[in-house]
Amino acid sequence: MNDIAGSLYQSLAEELRTAISDGRLPAGSRLPSVRETARNRSLSINTVLAAYRQLEARGQVEARPQSGYFVRSRLAEPAGPSESARPARALPAETAVLDRIEAVLAAQSDPATIDLSLACPTSRDFYPGKQLTRLMTETARRKPELLTDYSLPPGPLLLRREICRHARDLGMTLASENIILTNGCMEALQLALRAVTRPGDTVAIESPTYFNLISLADHLGLRAIEVPTHPGQGMSLDALELLLSEKRVQAVVSMPSVHNPLGTSMPVAAKKRLAALAKDWSVPVIEDALYAELQYATPLQPTVKSFDDDGWVILCTSYTKALAPGFRVGWMEAGRFRRRIAALKFSASLAQPAFLGEVIGAYLATGGYAQHLRRLRRLYAAQVDRLRGLIESGFPVGTRATEPTGGFLVWVELPEGCDGNRLCDDALRRDITITPGSLFSPSGRHRRHIRLSACHHFSDRHVHALLTLGELAREQLGG
Repeated sequence: MNDIAGSLYQSLAEELRTAISDGRLPAGSRLPSVRETARNRSLSINTVLAAYRQLEARGQVEARPQSGYFVRSRLAEPAGPSESARPARALPAETAVLDRIEAVLAAQSDPATIDLSLACPTSRDFYPGKQLTRLMTETARRKPELLTDYSLPPGPLLLRREICRHARDLGMTLASENIILTNGCMEALQLALRAVTRPGDTVAIESPTYFNLISLADHLGLRAIEVPTHPGQGMSLDALELLLSEKRVQAVVSMPSVHNPLGTSMPVAAKKRLAALAKDWSVPVIEDALYAELQYATPLQPTVKSFDDDGWVILCTSYTKALAPGFRVGWMEAGRFRRRIAALKFSASLAQPAFLGEVIGAYLATGGYAQHLRRLRRLYAAQVDRLRGLIESGFPVGTRATEPTGGFLVWVELPEGCDGNRLCDDALRRDITITPGSLFSPSGRHRRHIRLSACHHFSDRHVHALLTLGELAREQLGG
């Protein structure tokens, strides 16, 4: 590159750096395309590319395939538990935690409030509604008996075959006869726990973990041991192995791919080790893979189930986050526990609606699902960047947030002196609902954390609510 071209790209890079620093280009925003910038500034494409790549090398922007260049957030990630952290004693969930879960769920159902943390996409833009509507009409015409005959297990063969075909993207080789269809992922988790535990047993769970799992374990009469969980490493497998060696747990529940609430994933080597621990200690691992298909990077990281060669891993997931939440179509592959779980499913709810299963199966068979997932991943990656940018600009100095590897959830660590429960209560008085970190622990830990979500469009009302939340956090610090 000659001196003139070098000066031009350096000048452009410096101009963009300044715009990023003073907030004119906020975190999560997309830079103008290379061609657009070259045309508007009468520069060569190579000159613009050189400027963008310099910003990328300095960590200020990132390139996304087929999407362009985006401004990166400068938010630090939460530190996570120390490597020496040990699991706590097995205890029932604290009543205060269960009561707050119930209160938050009630507030989320109030249409007068604006919800900043609900993990339920709220726009038609996140679902292939038109395609599914068309397939429903076609299916009703071609197979009217699906609307009048009783649904019996194992459910539509088309759907089960398509589940197995798409499971290859997550490293799994499954057989259609081993797929059990369920009423969403929560029923799958419930069936799995009922199959491998009895009231009074102890289950190892992540800390933090999905708060509905805490309620579920409590309703089943189970005790929980919290295993420290790191945003970058997942569940502490050293701590888990100690529990297994001491024969203190009867089952393990984990969300290794796109964790709720962390939004991050366990490294592949750790997933292999988790599958090996299940086999070595003959303890079932229940893998919640609800968000696994929403990983940003491709090829997708494999599941723990993909390393299971002896049937000790029970995989649970559903299509509620990506396709049709109202259909409540989920599924599980239960390994050596398949017959027991199939019997429990039959006694609990017989089978899933064959008509809805056939519609989902037809959609998966069209090839449209892969295209929809690619679009959804790009959309959620941009949404999460926007959310992290708003947190960076609107929350107190010292706030940290995870950098998710998929999905739409962000785990926020507030500065010392802030309290998530108090922030939740203060926000509710402003008709804003959030999920405080204490809900993600049976013992009420993570008091300085909150979960926020990006599965909604950032309307002026949403942005104002997020900035208000940041103001409330600063008030706790006296600022």
